[in-house]
Amino acid sequence: MTGIHKIDFSSPDEVRAPEKTSMEIVNAGSVKVARLTVQPGWVWSECIAPVVGTDSCQAHHLGVVQSGQLLVEHEDGSTETLSPGDVYECKPGHQAQVVGDQPCVMIEFDSQTAATYAQD
Repeated sequence: MTGIHKIDFSSPDEVRAPEKTSMEIVNAGSVKVARLTVQPGWVWSECIAPVVGTDSCQAHHLGVVQSGQLLVEHEDGSTETLSPGDVYECKPGHQAQVVGDQPCVMIEFDSQTAATYAQD
């Protein structure tokens, strides 16, 4: 193997597709990276909670928004709207929903989250 390992999301190692959600996961050596696309009308409590069975998202998210917007509300009372170019960290205990009529596309770098998000 060479010193450079190029991976393309068009050929992911795994795909998950709960309601209004697409998550493509690639393995980059020992790290998993995910491209998460959520469609207009996506609300975590409606689209993901039924899959995972929790009242709030218990995943740790670390990533960057490529397009669209996502409103995130944490149980500690903090609220942020994530927009293109924003790097974010969302700790467990949050809700989220797409803002507007554009899909929100995010690249996630937390390997544990990429491995387990939206699985039952």
